[in-house]
Amino acid sequence: MRFAENNRISHRQLFRQIILVFPAPFLLCLFKNGEMLGVNAMAGTILAAVLLSFYVIWLIRLAPAYGELSRMTGNITVRFIGLFFLLYVILSAAFLADLLAKVIPQSLISGISGKWLSLLAVAACSLGTHRGMQRRGRIAEISGGIFLAGILLLMILSAGQGKAEYFLETVEGTGSRFSGKWMIRDVYAFLCVFSGVGLLPFGLEKVEKQGSARKPVILAFLTVCGIVLGMQVLLPAVFGKNRILAETYPVLPLLDGADLPGNVLARFDVIWMGFLVFGLLFSLGSLFHYGNQIAEKTKLGSGRYWIPAAGWILSFYEKNGAGIETYYGWYLAYIFVPLLLVIQIFLSVENKGRWKKKVVSASLFFFISLMGTGCAAVEPEKRMYPLALGAGVSEEGFVLKYAMPDMNVTTGQEKPEEDPVSVLTLAGENFQEIEEVYNRSQEKFLDLGHLQVVILDESMLTEENRKVFLEYLKQEEHVGEDVYMFRTGMLGEVFRWKGAEESSVGEYLQGIQENRTTGQQKKGVTLREVYHQFYQDGTLPWIPSVWVNGELLEVDYGNGE
Repeated sequence: MRFAENNRISHRQLFRQIILVFPAPFLLCLFKNGEMLGVNAMAGTILAAVLLSFYVIWLIRLAPAYGELSRMTGNITVRFIGLFFLLYVILSAAFLADLLAKVIPQSLISGISGKWLSLLAVAACSLGTHRGMQRRGRIAEISGGIFLAGILLLMILSAGQGKAEYFLETVEGTGSRFSGKWMIRDVYAFLCVFSGVGLLPFGLEKVEKQGSARKPVILAFLTVCGIVLGMQVLLPAVFGKNRILAETYPVLPLLDGADLPGNVLARFDVIWMGFLVFGLLFSLGSLFHYGNQIAEKTKLGSGRYWIPAAGWILSFYEKNGAGIETYYGWYLAYIFVPLLLVIQIFLSVENKGRWKKKVVSASLFFFISLMGTGCAAVEPEKRMYPLALGAGVSEEGFVLKYAMPDMNVTTGQEKPEEDPVSVLTLAGENFQEIEEVYNRSQEKFLDLGHLQVVILDESMLTEENRKVFLEYLKQEEHVGEDVYMFRTGMLGEVFRWKGAEESSVGEYLQGIQENRTTGQQKKGVTLREVYHQFYQDGTLPWIPSVWVNGELLEVDYGNGE
């Protein structure tokens, strides 16, 4: 068996490392609850594969700039670049540690806390991260081919379980009509999850003949894209629409139905889980290895110990029922990928003359301004920030109530004579018409990004009304799925209620939910939980009820019995 010398790896070892790093996280997370399926997603995968091929060529040409960061940039700049990449490494490690903590107890080992299992995984993967690249190359040389063969065997065995009617049912339900808008969304989502390729130049200096490395790298990424494309066909064909939507990680039970003559490979599902866990562990170890290399290269010392520790600790982060898994996707889409392109453009022109630097610096300034501000084109003081949204039925059709706190009260600058709570009530035939009424009649931009609670009138709980309302909320991209859901038969009275400290209903319900010690906290129902059950069987979970009793606002967190 041939290995590269002088702590360098061969092209074949590089190919197999890429094969080991990407498929396991992709197969587990890319198709969660029916995501990345359908005609548009398949077209997006193909287009993303083409874009990645060109992007890889650019990265290979950038490799010398990555290797000379200290010389090409100042101390402040090189440390900023190092911190930027290390933040990605830590958050990605936290995401994988959280994924291991969920997947292993669910499918392989029971009776042991996922937190301790993830600690063992992080500790094992952090060993030897300060060693040379060649050791990782040898591991990939031995196991990469077996890992790829296991994935292909999984797909072959799963193909026999597929049904054409299941596939057509799912595709029709997830976008049978081709849409350029949705395809672009899927392309960007796929590129975001593939954004770890941005670390590739840090390792290319350890590859023999790096100038000709584009062929194995492109082939590796096309292979991963081919696996994803195959799964976009297999998963719908095996499970059908409703099962796909109900499964958090559809790839886990993919082989549970395998039934070969003679009971051959009856428990290949367990073996398959071993493949997935090994892939996750190799991905985690690769992150720690690259993190240590980046820390040393950007004058931030050794990251041998603190990077794994930070990743494991951050994997426990949770706010309003949403953990690192929820926020990680947002971070990739709105922070890492845009700034990664900015940094790479900066490095690509760093040595091409001072006048070009000025032009590029100005361009990057406007780019960051556009990408970083998002919807901030409207100043904060020109926005309306409702904390509570109420929905009910009116004579016109539907009614929405927006409860806003006075910002002076919130910041402790209130005046006694002011009414600190305001409620805006709008009615219309449908929710889109209500939005149009708002835009015609209100001077401030409606910002639902700070929404804390949604209160449904009892009349909204009928099958038809709740379906229309949830579809409306789904289109509101700024409404987080961690908002709490409540129901009431006194929608008007609830929104007119004022607390003892003149707090609005949104502030009060959020406080009564969260401002308690661990033993006193009640289990609220979030919008995410409502979505999950609604898309599973069309029903709603038990939603806490709220009502006005004299001067008190009371909440019932019972189980509906």
